[in-house]
Order: sequence, then C-alpha cells, then structure tokens
Amino acid sequence: MTFPISAKNLNKACACRTLDTHLLNHYLENISDDLLLRPHLFSSTAVFISLNQLNEMKKIITAAEEVIRNDKYQKHVLRHPLSIPRYGPMGVFMGYDFHLTEKGPKLIEINTNAGGALLNLGLARAQLKCCTDLNMDLHLPTKLEDKEQNFIDMFKKEWSLQRGEVPLTNIAIVDANPEEQYLYPEFKLFQKLFTSFGIRCFIVDPKELLWQESKLSYKGEIIDMIYNRHTDFYFEDKDSESIKEAYLQGAVVITPNPHHHALYANKLNLITLSSEEELSSFGVAHETRKILFNGIPHTRKVSSLDGEKWWSERKNYFFKPLSGYGGKAIYRGDKLTRKVWNEILQNEYVAQELTPPSLRLIRRDDKDENLKLDVRAYVYEGEIQLLATRLYSGQTTNFRTPGGGFSPVFLAEE
Repeated sequence: MTFPISAKNLNKACACRTLDTHLLNHYLENISDDLLLRPHLFSSTAVFISLNQLNEMKKIITAAEEVIRNDKYQKHVLRHPLSIPRYGPMGVFMGYDFHLTEKGPKLIEINTNAGGALLNLGLARAQLKCCTDLNMDLHLPTKLEDKEQNFIDMFKKEWSLQRGEVPLTNIAIVDANPEEQYLYPEFKLFQKLFTSFGIRCFIVDPKELLWQESKLSYKGEIIDMIYNRHTDFYFEDKDSESIKEAYLQGAVVITPNPHHHALYANKLNLITLSSEEELSSFGVAHETRKILFNGIPHTRKVSSLDGEKWWSERKNYFFKPLSGYGGKAIYRGDKLTRKVWNEILQNEYVAQELTPPSLRLIRRDDKDENLKLDVRAYVYEGEIQLLATRLYSGQTTNFRTPGGGFSPVFLAEE
C-alpha cells in the first residue's frame, strides 16, 4: 500500500479482515447455536475513524446532553399523554448514531434501548493486526479493561438512584417474544454477566409479568429491576399493562424507561435539537447551539397541508416515522413512489436533511465491494462507553448484508 495512513484512506482502500473468529467464538461459546440463525451479525472488517472525528462526536454528545438537562427543553418535550414520572435513573446504553461526512460527523438519531454493547465488547476484543505490511497497530477509541465491571456498576447506580442502599437482588431483561428477537444472543450474554456478579437474571416477555398486591412478579419472584429492551416505549400495549402500573407507582426500577425516551429518542426532539431558534428560546449558549446546528441534519415535521411542496423537495430528505424504530418504514426521498408518499402523508413523519453515510471497503468471495456504515456511540451520563459501527447495504441498517453487521472501530492517525 502507498496511500497515507488516514481513516478515510484506510476505509477506502484497506479491506483487511481483522476478526479472530476463534477469540470471538470463545467469548460467545454459550450462544453459538443462536448465532447460526444470525449469519450477518458480525462483520470481519474493522472501521477506522480519526481522532478529530472522535472529538467532534464527543462535542455533539456533550452539547445534546447539555440541552437535554435544560429545564425549558424538558418542559417542551415531556408532552406524551402518559404521565411520565422521573425516579432518578439516567438510562443505560443511550445510542447516539452518526454518519461520517466530509463536513464532520452528523448525529442522525438518538435511541434509548440501543442494543449491541455487550456483543460489540466481545467483537472489539477479538481483533488482529491490520495492514501487517505497514506493521500497523490497532488503537481503540475506548479502553476495554474492566468494561464488564463498568457495565455492572452502571446498572447498580441506576438502582441506587431510585432505591438508595437497598441491595439489588434480581434483574429482568424484558422484550416481546425475546427468543425471537434478533439480538436475543445478547440477552443471554447479559444474563450470564449479571449472574456472574451475583444478580439473578430472567429473560422475560412483558405478558409474563404479573402486577398484584402492588408488586411486579415473574413466576412468584418479586422483580427488583427491569433492563428494558422493549420497543413499546410508553407501555401502551395490552401486554405491557403490568409493567406500566409498576412503573407509574414506582414499584420497580426500569432503565431505560418512558421518561428517557421522551427526553432523548422521540423523533420530534430532532426538530428542536437542530433548531437554533428553539434552542435560543431555551437560553442555550451560542456555542452549544452552533455545535448542534452544524452536527445534526436539519429536521422538520411533515405536514399533509404542504404535501405537494414536500413532494417537490423530497430528494433532499430522509423520512422517518415518529413511532418507528430499527429502520422500519424509513424512506430516502429520491426512492419514494407516489403510493408510499401518500402513506407517509396519512401518518406522522419527520423529514431529516439527507446525509448520506460514508463507505467501507470489504472483500467478500475474493471481490471488493463498498458497504455503507454508521457509527454508534453507547453513552451513559454523557460519556462514551463504547463505539461500534454497523455495515450494510440498502436504505437502513438491516443485519441482512453479506459481509456486513456490527464492526469494531479503531483510530487512525488522522
């Protein structure tokens, strides 16, 4: 290779396969059967970012967290019909998703129950040297030592913020039909992790939880805490009735919970966070407003009253449903048909300025191809715990792309 060692050039020209499958299989030894059904969960190729890109992502996250703590912002966004109490927990594994552009990282979304942190921890530890002819070392953007202890301490802190010094004895990982979820292997990893630290752990469908005599229980066991992976963000489904009652009465500690989703992940919040005018009305500092205005693609709410105007400008936008998650019902404007457009106008959508993802070269079956990538920062209390990327083809991340899936992040010289 003769190109300069920069993140951009490495992603563009280096197709090295850095994954040590033996190390990864050892980490995942108890869930190997589940992985056979998920062949595109992990990519064999790493992604590179520059130190400057990392610092810019940190600035955007810090600025967003500053606004989210703002009292006027909170009054503005806590508008869901559900009375949303706040008991203290900060919300585990906030997911800040970025596209890398020529003008710097762009925050395209914030997710509450962002999955994949424990899977990506094992993936990052199972990497070999890249570009051996350059004798190039791989430098991680975050330290991996004691990361399991850090994750456990996070959950214990969430517990203590609501329960004080009372001991935490058990946790229920909750999702609908958990064994059918694509990231079910991670649930089993978390169960193993919690158990190794002396915390009993159950993997539970919400309809298996019982609310009775002001207690939330599972098969006769009173539940202390819920690690919430359910996408029924406000506990509106019938199957979530027991959780909702327990949450409203403070009978169980839930993280992340509806309060966190309302503050962070409601897609209407992207409109506010990308609006200098709205942020100024909240008294947000000029420098913070500037960081967010430049770091978040401008987002607006779609109105059927301006349907034809939106249609004429559609190629400049990505359209996302307010209640969507996991890339469902998301459309790139230049790919829209009139039929789909009419469906968008009949539902609630936001439109985000089109910010194409960057590309990563991979080699598959002795052929080179480029996949799209986004960067996910797992964040707690405003600090990045872990960085990972997702490689994919198509409009959104999908874990169906050969050669794609979760990919580790490494720092390059520039």
